[in-house]
Amino acid sequence: MSNRSNLSIIILTYNEEANLNTCLEAARLISDDIIIIDSFSSDRTREIASKYNTKFIQNKFVNQGIQFNWALDNVEIKYNWILRLDADETLTNESVEEIITKLKNPNSEAFEFNKRIIWMGRWLKYGGIYPMNVTRLFKKGYARYEERTEENLIVDGKTEKLKNDLIENNKKNDIYNFTLKHLKTGAGECEEYLNSSKYSEGIKPTLLGSKPQKNRWLKINFYNKAPMFMRAFLYFLYRYIILLGFLDGIPGLTFHFLQGFWYRFLIDCLIYEKKK
Repeated sequence: MSNRSNLSIIILTYNEEANLNTCLEAARLISDDIIIIDSFSSDRTREIASKYNTKFIQNKFVNQGIQFNWALDNVEIKYNWILRLDADETLTNESVEEIITKLKNPNSEAFEFNKRIIWMGRWLKYGGIYPMNVTRLFKKGYARYEERTEENLIVDGKTEKLKNDLIENNKKNDIYNFTLKHLKTGAGECEEYLNSSKYSEGIKPTLLGSKPQKNRWLKINFYNKAPMFMRAFLYFLYRYIILLGFLDGIPGLTFHFLQGFWYRFLIDCLIYEKKK
């Protein structure tokens, strides 16, 4: 393994004792400046973090974008390059080597990963889930997150793609915890839908831009204008049938039904209830 790179890593946590060891084992291969922003965990998150000589800072959580931007503004960050990792994510040895090589002579202000999601022990390859492009590595001062529930990183400069994957394998992401998490994020998306003018700043929605820009344009101009309740069902069929989500077997069925239909249907129920 090559030497560590001159980059800092920021990880947001809340009760991540099931995931954090795996995340930090990979993180320490590439950085000696690992910063954890914790939302007052009640499990062994702090204890695990202390074993890896991390900076452990606690701050009240509102949403992912606000929490990460708070870290950028208030925490001492050692290096000029910053990598965001979620506690349920890990880098492969190939990803570590690629990042070290790229940062020796960078030609862009940010780098984008292909994200690989493991659900019920299976790598989800269909239904539009892979590749999932996420920009996580960026030069300090050149990027900030949208401060909304479904946040994207806004980069002031060029973004380059990395070849190797970032892997998400959430060991606490069973059906029970998945449901609890999405009840909370659903309330956030409902608020943003009903008060869209407050959340107009962010990435520019356009069909000619990056994948997040295209997705935002399609959401605003098609999904949000489709009939409530019916749109969640149509979105599920699009992912599960048209984009071949059924090829991922039972894990694919459960994921696309819960995340593509149930979650979107829940948001419509919340919107309907608020309007009433």
